Amino acid sequence: MKRNLLIELLENYFPLSEEEKKYKERMLDFIIKNENCFERSLISGHITASAWLLNKNKSHSLLMHHTKLNIWVQLGGHCDGDFNPLLVSIKEASEESGLSSIVPVQKEIFDIDIHMIPENKYQKSHYHYDVRFLLKVEKDEEIQSNHESRELRWIDKDPKNLPTNSLSVIRMFNKWIMLQE
Repeated sequence: MKRNLLIELLENYFPLSEEEKKYKERMLDFIIKNENCFERSLISGHITASAWLLNKNKSHSLLMHHTKLNIWVQLGGHCDGDFNPLLVSIKEASEESGLSSIVPVQKEIFDIDIHMIPENKYQKSHYHYDVRFLLKVEKDEEIQSNHESRELRWIDKDPKNLPTNSLSVIRMFNKWIMLQE
């Protein structure tokens, strides 16, 4: 069963917050009940993979201002049938940033989140069961946005420079800061 990789990653992930503990339970239940959970065609929701992407010396993280959602978020996207969310997070981070030298800082899950994507002209509202990984670039490269973002921005460790008040992004930001101490 190809879903076992994600189930194993989730079972070995120990969230610190009550919110993430609930997400973990819901996500495991969702995966077990939905064989096609990695497919966008599952209308109620699907597994997505994201990256908290750091620069080479880990002093900055890259965020994007999402074109469709009009919010600041981490890089990431749909699994579209790929059962390996770590590889999807690397692929999506590369596609959305133009960076090619992206590697995992760790292969374990960094963060998880379940959030509603609002209805739009292309799709009904649905959930993203998002699995997030801590990644970094291995060499200095210029970022290049694509149609999915209005802007890409490297942020430093000063919370005043965080361009969002999204609790999900703030949670990852705080985890990153704790890792740096």
